[in-house]
Amino acid sequence: MTRIFALVILLIPGGLAVYGIKLMRDAIFAEYLSLFFKAGIQFIAGLLLFIFGFAFIGGFIVYRDRKNKYRAIPEKQEKDE
Repeated sequence: MTRIFALVILLIPGGLAVYGIKLMRDAIFAEYLSLFFKAGIQFIAGLLLFIFGFAFIGGFIVYRDRKNKYRAIPEKQEKDE
């Protein structure tokens, strides 16, 4: 049950990041939503959503790795001679 809850917590910011990318793409190709009245505002809103979602997922991964003492690049062991 806890893993499903963690997955849901990660899916929400992931979905916001994807929606932010869509807003930025639509602003570039001049397809505006009725909520935004200028392309610049829509692009900035999409950029903020993308940054928030990306930072949340990245922070979650860093927190989990530090908690489990995971190292992506293991330290070199010196030779005893």
